This record gives sequence, C-alpha cells and structure tokens, in this order.
Amino acid sequence: MTQQLPASDPDTEAGTTDDLATETGQSSSDVASASQRQLIWWRFRKHRLAMIGLWLLVLMYLVAAFAGFVAPFNTSSYVGEHAYHPPQVPQFSFEEGLYVHPTTGHTDIETLAPVFEEDTEEFIHLRFFVHGDEYKLLGLFTTDIHLFGPSEPGERWYALGADRTGADLLSKIIYGSQISLSIGLVGVSVSLLLGLLLGGISGYFGGTVDTVLQRVIELFMSIPTLPLWLGLAAAVPPQWGPVPTYLMITVILSLLGWTSLARVIRGRLLQIRDEDYVLAANLDGVPTSRVIFRHMVPAFTSHIIATVSLAVPAMILSETALSFLGLGLRAPAVSWGVLLQDAQSVNVIATAPWLLIPGLAVVLAVVAFNFVGDGLRDSADPYGKR
Repeated sequence: MTQQLPASDPDTEAGTTDDLATETGQSSSDVASASQRQLIWWRFRKHRLAMIGLWLLVLMYLVAAFAGFVAPFNTSSYVGEHAYHPPQVPQFSFEEGLYVHPTTGHTDIETLAPVFEEDTEEFIHLRFFVHGDEYKLLGLFTTDIHLFGPSEPGERWYALGADRTGADLLSKIIYGSQISLSIGLVGVSVSLLLGLLLGGISGYFGGTVDTVLQRVIELFMSIPTLPLWLGLAAAVPPQWGPVPTYLMITVILSLLGWTSLARVIRGRLLQIRDEDYVLAANLDGVPTSRVIFRHMVPAFTSHIIATVSLAVPAMILSETALSFLGLGLRAPAVSWGVLLQDAQSVNVIATAPWLLIPGLAVVLAVVAFNFVGDGLRDSADPYGKR
C-alpha cells in the first residue's frame, strides 16, 4: 500500500513568503529565489541594534588594526611629570585653529594631589596627519605619521588624561584593543574546533560514546571557574614575555569555553541525524567525517555563528577579569584589563576617575557583540517568527 504524502498548502507558503518580503523590504519573487544566506542577511540588516553593534565592531577592529596610526603616541612614550594628568578638551579659534595650552604640574601640599596649571600664553596646535612617534603600520612598514595629534613632535596632549606613569591613556586604550579584541576571536576559534569535534562525535554516534563525552563535559562544567582560573594562571611563569603569556591565557580561556558550544552542537546533531538526507548519505557510503561536517553541520551553521558571537564577549570579559586581578597579562603588555589595574585603589579613583575609561571600552565591545549575537539569533531562521 502506498502512503500518500500530504500536499503542501500554497496559501500558507505564499503567506510566509509575503510576510518575509514585507519584513525584509524585498519583493516576493526575490524572497522566493533567494538563498538562505541572503535571507539571513536581509533580515539581519532590519535589526537596528544589531546593525549598530556590527558597525561599532567594524570600527573597533579597524582602530585595533591601525592602532599605531590612530593613537597619538606609542605606549612606551611617557612624561613622568605628567602622571595623572587630567583630560584636555581642545579649544578652537580662527587665529590658532584647534589647540590646547601646555601645562606645568606640582603637588598640592595639603592634599598631596597632583595639580596642573595651564600656560595660556603658549599653544599646542592639534592637526591631522602629523609626525610623531615611530611605529610599524600593520607590523610591516615603519612610519611616524599619526591621524591626529600635536603638530610638533615632542609636544604632549592628553585627550583622556594620563596614567600613573604619565603615558597617554587614549593611546594605551587603542593599543590595548589589539589584545582584548583578538583574544576573544582566537579563544572562541579554539573552542569552536573543540566543540565541533567533540560535540559532533557525541551527537552523531550517541550511545556509549555520547555518555562518556557528556560525563567529561559535565566534569569540566562542574569545576568552579574562578579557582580553575587561579590554578591555571598560576602555572604561567612570571618571567614569560607578553606573547607567551597571551597565548597561554588564550589556551586557558579556550579550555573553559568549549563545553557549552559542544552541548549546543550535540543537541542539534541529535535532532537531525535521523533526517532522510543523512540516511541517504550513510547508505551511499559517505565517510562519517564528511556526513557530519559536509551534510549535518551546514544545516545549523547560522546557529553556530550566533552562539560564537555571544561567546566572544565572555572571552573578552574573562581576559579582562584575569588581567585586572593580576593573574593574566602583565605590564609591559597592554590590554584593557591591564589598564584597569591602575583603577583598583579608591584613592586613585578619587583623584583620577578617568582611569576607569578602559572599562567603558570593555562595556562597548561586549554590548556590541551581544547586539550582533541577538540579531544573528533572530535571523538564523528567516521563516521563523520573532
């Protein structure tokens, strides 16, 4: 006896296509012929907060890539007499253009706080494309051209104030973005590989293999995060340089971050491993690795992307927390967490509150990633309802 499959309802399909066309601003014919990737993008770009987060992240990563060009000074450039110098707001006049006044500092005898007085007779002119400290553009070309800063080399201007060594805080935040933003991508990439491999094996084979791998994952997840950080970070020798320490911190964060992603992948594979196209591939003699990564994983790639985009800010926060507690990167390495170490003292915050600004950079990056992750999650199934 032949079983007749139920016919699809053209009115329902047309209604779904028309609804998506209205939502994305495209014609029904374009929606009907569009690929899954196009549908996801059309729906994603209608998510305003996600687009704001995306453009903010693009800007932040461009600044990190061209840090030497954007930053007014190098991280090694400082003036000890300008320690805890307050932020200077540029002024404008038709005669002088943009400028700030040079300052001289001294210590208040009663409060012992640093005090800076402006010399209103002198001017430090601010210009675009000025010469300053040398750096390597993209690590390849040596140059001394900076996007914006004092017109004369050797002059100092503190847009966001100075830290305890007299170094420009804005320049350090820009250079710190190179580590703080990249460590999330590197760490999540390693976690993604582990999650795809172990989660894929667990979800595809099931049975005893799934049971053993799930118990291993639960063991990792049951270990308290902070003590594990303390133990693994304590294993990093203090005499290591910034690069080995950076790599070790990345490995530590990756070892902690792969379990949740493996759970997500395992759950999705359990849902689709009995689908007809998977059965057809197995009957056709397709190797197991190809069945998993060529036929099954692409079915939920959008969900993986959304999960990864939400895991990156967790990595950034983890590195910031480790470095803030003195267990991660250490000076002379520059990251947002290292910069926040200067803000641990209440007395310092009372006299130099601008040292908390690196924390604002962390907040902006995390919020931007969360906006993008929410947009990807909502757009992962174009025909689904928000």
